Amino acid sequence: MIASQPQRPFSPSPDTENLPRSSVLLERFGEVRSRSVLLVEDLSDADATAQSMPDASPAKWHLAHSSWFFETFLLRDHVADYRLFDEAYPYLFNSYYEAEGARHARPERGLLTRPSLAEIMAYRSHADEAMANAMAGFSEELLDLVELGLHHEQQHQELLLTDILHLFSRNPLKPAYSDKMPAHAVESGALQWIEGRTGVHQIGHGGADFAFDCEGPRHDVLLHPHAIADRPVTNGEWLAFIEDGGYRQSRHWLSDGWTWVQREQIDAPLYWNRSPDRGWTEFGLAGDLPLDPVAPVKHVSLYEADAYASWAGARLPTEAEWEVAANDGLPGTGSVWEWTSSAYLPYPGFKPADGAVGEYNGKFMSGQSVLKGGSIATPPGHIRSSYRNFFYPHQRWQYCGLRLARDL
Repeated sequence: MIASQPQRPFSPSPDTENLPRSSVLLERFGEVRSRSVLLVEDLSDADATAQSMPDASPAKWHLAHSSWFFETFLLRDHVADYRLFDEAYPYLFNSYYEAEGARHARPERGLLTRPSLAEIMAYRSHADEAMANAMAGFSEELLDLVELGLHHEQQHQELLLTDILHLFSRNPLKPAYSDKMPAHAVESGALQWIEGRTGVHQIGHGGADFAFDCEGPRHDVLLHPHAIADRPVTNGEWLAFIEDGGYRQSRHWLSDGWTWVQREQIDAPLYWNRSPDRGWTEFGLAGDLPLDPVAPVKHVSLYEADAYASWAGARLPTEAEWEVAANDGLPGTGSVWEWTSSAYLPYPGFKPADGAVGEYNGKFMSGQSVLKGGSIATPPGHIRSSYRNFFYPHQRWQYCGLRLARDL
């Protein structure tokens, strides 16, 4: 049920290559929507309802919200005979779209014991049938919205997994979501440095393939002499940081980070545990397992990543350094999202779309930092060098890791 490596972009089957775009998108619509259902096939209604913290959402809510997107932006306004599945759902399952009106408070999503998981599945079937019947008549502009909705649902597939992981981590029974953990596609040999490109280069999405609005416009960046590591930092290397007192030495920490680490009493990555009989373990989707020293470290905040880089005599790469290196084939990507030192801000010339969908990315360009790459929870076909993930510096329940960079 968990995404495995390698991950490839969606490509239509050979017998659909000459079909209209609506037909190709309908095939992809079925694949993406089916994958969401597969992700919850072993969850109980209680598993799918609980919310472990305000930053996370119940699995049931993710399933409903991704259907709300299609219902709100395509079916409600552009299909003449469509009827809402339930008049209460627009209020329950809107996320942050101010233009769509009032919504249920995010921290209270876990209180929605009703509707049931079965009712949410019926809602999905209702929306799926309506989309299947209407898509052939959609304009190119509406088909663009379908594609956006599918990528939006893939984002929620990843969030569903990370939110379930956090929920299960708070259960003393430490239940496993799956008995299979995908292999880490990262070599764990001695760290090597790759000399980065210098001078003027371009980053940002270019071409006809899908990208979120925040990935463009493509633009010039100036790179100074630097080197970037050939792989992410590993658990074993992070353990050395811990054993050397890295969490207790203020000189390595940003001021906000040092305040955070003391206030929250942080002394290890999220989901690491230590016991006299088992030593260090790490809780993951496959349960609580012995810490793998060669796997990439994950579930660390920007504050922790920056402190580690300082301790290691290095720094975090900038978004531009990372993306240019990735375009050249940066090895070891795809197992963890990698923190950069770059703030999540608009690229030169960025303009959000008109209407409610314009709230998708642009309104969050404040106080957050960019992560690049992808993770073992990222859906197939959802990894590209221009992708800009973003979180606040203290957040770490996502698969957040790091690789080092240094000036030359």
